[in-house]
Amino acid sequence: MFVVWRVLLLGACACICLPAQTHGALVISRRDALTQTTKAAMVIRSIKKRSTNSEKVEVYSVQVACTASSRFAHTAMTSKVLNKDNSSQEIFFEVDLPKTAFITNFSMETEGRVYVGEVKEKEKAKEQYEKAVSSGQTAGLIKASGRKMEKFSVSVNIAAKSSVTFILTYEELLQRKLGSYEILTRVKTEQPVQEFQIQTDIYEPQGIAFVEATATFLSNELLPLVDQTVTDTKAHISFSPTVGQQQKCPGCESSLINGDFIIKYDVKRTTSLGEVQAMNGYFVHFFSPPDLAGVPKNVMFVIDRSGSMKGEKMEQTREAMVAILQDLHEEDHFGILLFNDTIESWKNYLTKATKGNVFNAISYIRKINDSGTTDINNAILDAVRLLRKEREKKKVLERSMDMIFLLTDGMPTSGVSNPQIIQQNVLSATGGNMSLFGLGFGNDVDYSFLDVMCRQNKGMARRIFVGSDAAIQLKGFYEEVSTPLLLEVDLRYSDNTDFLTKTHYSQLFNGSEIVVAGQLNENDMDNFLLEVVAQGPKENFMAQGKASVADWQTVYPEKEYIFGDFIERMWAYLTIQQQLEKSDLRTEQERKNITAKALNMSLKYNFVTPLTSMVVTKPETEDGADSSVIADKLTESQRQEAERHLAGAHASPAVSSHGLPEVDGDPHFMIKIPDRNDALCFNINDKPGTIFSLVRDPKSGFVVNGQLIGKKKVVQDGNMNTYFGRFGITHQKLGVRLDVSTQDISVFYNNKQVKLLWSDATSLKDTDMELRLAKNCSLTVMLRHSVKFMIIRHTKVWKRHHDHQDYLGFYTLDSQHLSASVHGLLGQFYNGAAFELTDLRPGEAQEKLDATMYVKGQTISVTRHWQKDFSKDVKNGESVPCWFVDNDGRGLIDGAASDYIVSDLFLAV
Repeated sequence: MFVVWRVLLLGACACICLPAQTHGALVISRRDALTQTTKAAMVIRSIKKRSTNSEKVEVYSVQVACTASSRFAHTAMTSKVLNKDNSSQEIFFEVDLPKTAFITNFSMETEGRVYVGEVKEKEKAKEQYEKAVSSGQTAGLIKASGRKMEKFSVSVNIAAKSSVTFILTYEELLQRKLGSYEILTRVKTEQPVQEFQIQTDIYEPQGIAFVEATATFLSNELLPLVDQTVTDTKAHISFSPTVGQQQKCPGCESSLINGDFIIKYDVKRTTSLGEVQAMNGYFVHFFSPPDLAGVPKNVMFVIDRSGSMKGEKMEQTREAMVAILQDLHEEDHFGILLFNDTIESWKNYLTKATKGNVFNAISYIRKINDSGTTDINNAILDAVRLLRKEREKKKVLERSMDMIFLLTDGMPTSGVSNPQIIQQNVLSATGGNMSLFGLGFGNDVDYSFLDVMCRQNKGMARRIFVGSDAAIQLKGFYEEVSTPLLLEVDLRYSDNTDFLTKTHYSQLFNGSEIVVAGQLNENDMDNFLLEVVAQGPKENFMAQGKASVADWQTVYPEKEYIFGDFIERMWAYLTIQQQLEKSDLRTEQERKNITAKALNMSLKYNFVTPLTSMVVTKPETEDGADSSVIADKLTESQRQEAERHLAGAHASPAVSSHGLPEVDGDPHFMIKIPDRNDALCFNINDKPGTIFSLVRDPKSGFVVNGQLIGKKKVVQDGNMNTYFGRFGITHQKLGVRLDVSTQDISVFYNNKQVKLLWSDATSLKDTDMELRLAKNCSLTVMLRHSVKFMIIRHTKVWKRHHDHQDYLGFYTLDSQHLSASVHGLLGQFYNGAAFELTDLRPGEAQEKLDATMYVKGQTISVTRHWQKDFSKDVKNGESVPCWFVDNDGRGLIDGAASDYIVSDLFLAV
């Protein structure tokens, strides 16, 4: 578990200040797939209504209290804020919490009243959501926050001379990785806090092996403030500096508490059966036997070397692969396969991991070139064939594990591009006898596709975030799964058990742990028997017998329960988590049954899961108005949902109208994302006469190029706005070509030419094409089994200069049947745009909002803008909010704008 806590005061001009809410309902909902990491953080911001003196609002206390009992952690985050002003203030409360956690409660206490959350079915909270959206209220929201967290935020109005106390609680099962559990508290206090405390209590009945507490900001003066008390089965760690100890210097207003507070611990492991703990009719079994030898492995490293991997990604891949190859054991066998739209193998057989072979492999890795598209299907199938051939020829040990490590930064764009078909092909090829581990590099990867495919084949996927530490992330994931200890682990229990969580695991890795929980039909542990059977490196592993069960009243006589019926809640947590994870692998009817079970348990145990929402009634404000608000997540799950949508689009490319990229104005590019009710936009300008590649689909031969024009009169103010004045459109397979300018339209089809004027109102219909021209307004073209688009003709008048300018806008209405390899300034977005927003903040321009965006492996700054969309209202247009990317769309588009310049209006490449 990672826990992050930040406290920050912002000034009165913060543009993300939200409208005052009264009798509102805050809906905390969760739709993210459960992932591996655990972090949390909190930010308190004061946003003034009348006063601009930040001293009038004080964050009085910040407390994090974590209780970890038998690896199940209950965390409460509490902060008290005082409004010392004579007028009311709007306070913004933000918390970054773990993606693996289930929120169990959120409450606010102010003026003697407590407002407590209630967990409801997500659908039943829909009315509040729709009301919030229709009224423009967004006082609470949950969104992505960096790599491993999700941010919950809400504003609340505090009356003059009053205070508010926020409390957020969540629960989660700590995961053992590389031999330890980790609790990481990220602390960032801009100013000293009167009451500051981080406190962790650990209760482990089987005994604590070690506890380590440290922090990146600890100086010699602060080190003694870390209070650590450890007994055989308990540990208490606290950090509580005074105001003076938090200050960077005597009398300074800034705080030196800025960094990570880290606790690592592990438990004692003495028996091959593992440890069992029980309470009130529920049990949990922890299995990670000590002193096991590793199972030899046969590894195929399948590395994407397509053009998108060029530069830093490939450099970091090389760096990580060097470290990974050096960590191979001599009894291991390995191979390397590089792929783009072609496949290249280092050797056509597996190589034993001797020092000499590893040295030669490293030399090969350092010479990788990057270019071309991405053929994931053939790359994995080639790796499977090589592993199967070596096993059939008995070139590898019989008791060894076949593993494939796939590293890619993109979606399949060459060969078989349908993700579902690739998943079927891979599962059929492996026959369930190999483990596939996918490392998705950057934000442009189709992560949900990788995740499902890996889980179908006894493996797992991990997103690798582009950054300076990407090589460390790659190596770290490999280390987690590089040493299998047991294969095909079956855990069996007495007949008096029921409703068990997952009892079969394909592997047990060194430094990890298997956890099984269940109910007891009879609350009788005297006859509780268990058996574990698995494949070991030389012989089968078998352990059976009567379980040793911890007696909580004996181990902890002063505590009847650590925090309620936590073993029952741990069982519920595991059951819900595993039900949600396996729902992706089932049929539609099975998925409905699984979802219904998970929903009922989420409601029963008050968990905010992907199926539920938490509704919190908010205090009334001065005007007595009534409103509802929604807190929704914009996290990894939403990115995965967008990617899942893309996977569906590849299988059946029909796209809803007005949901695709467009370009209009001088020139404004906009990409609307219907699933997220949002849009991205950027401008590109160049000299009049420049021709840009807008759409290019090499498979169908559909090409759209656009030529810029400038103002008729060049004014002295130095502004040279340009617009699209001519489009060249070709579809090679259908034999269609259109030349559309501001004056006329030339249509070439079936070896004949038709010339139309914008003043006409006509239609043309052919076997492969339908064309409709609205007088002086728009041209709509539908190409059979291909694409539908609209070109709008505008006339802009500059009254100041007594000048007018005709120009064109291009709108894609439907991209049906275009291939996954479609590209161009517009075409690259036909398959969607996966992005993540974080760090919303006041912009430099008044009433504008800035944010940080993670998109296509890049981190860029964006600003909230409004753009005109004329696809529905050709005359007046519709104002659409979008996130604007500066610098000619750099970071959002592939490459630079200049890369899309072509020499001819009808050039196909």
